[in-house]
Amino acid sequence: MKRLEWLFEMFLWRSRFIVILAVISSLMSSFILFLIATADVMTLVGKSLKYAMQDARLRTTEAYEVFHNDVVGHVIGAVDDYLLATVLLIFALGLYELFVSKIDQAEEDVHHSSRILLIKNLDDLKDRLAKVVLMILIVTFFKNVIHTTFENPLNILYLGGGIFLVALALYFTHQAGPKEEK
Repeated sequence: MKRLEWLFEMFLWRSRFIVILAVISSLMSSFILFLIATADVMTLVGKSLKYAMQDARLRTTEAYEVFHNDVVGHVIGAVDDYLLATVLLIFALGLYELFVSKIDQAEEDVHHSSRILLIKNLDDLKDRLAKVVLMILIVTFFKNVIHTTFENPLNILYLGGGIFLVALALYFTHQAGPKEEK
């Protein structure tokens, strides 16, 4: 019976390696999002150069507004994709460190790299992910606000309330964070 218990516990302990599937999938998803966002920015650079080199007579106020809205929309979309890619990267590294093994390179290079990638426990991972997800929500909020038309004065009040709530979320996130000495 003791042998059976030992075998079962060994199986349980080694079953944690299934997390490697999530780590690899998250890394691949992160790379894909980084590539998509970068390709979008490169396309935007091409559009910007084309706009800048076109005949000055074609650059009307209406054409500029369309171009500007397109640029801002693409930039915000790229930032959103980069943030989501970052969430997936942090998630992959955190899962690996929590379930498989500490990343020796990260521990050795702690003086030259960001501490955001060093995950000590599940709360650490949750805290880091929550902050980046909050930033994604903020970017998404502003992306939606840019394309909103204000036909009613109450809509402007709603916008102000939304901005206030975003600022409040950032304030509380900052207050809840660890106090670092400078």
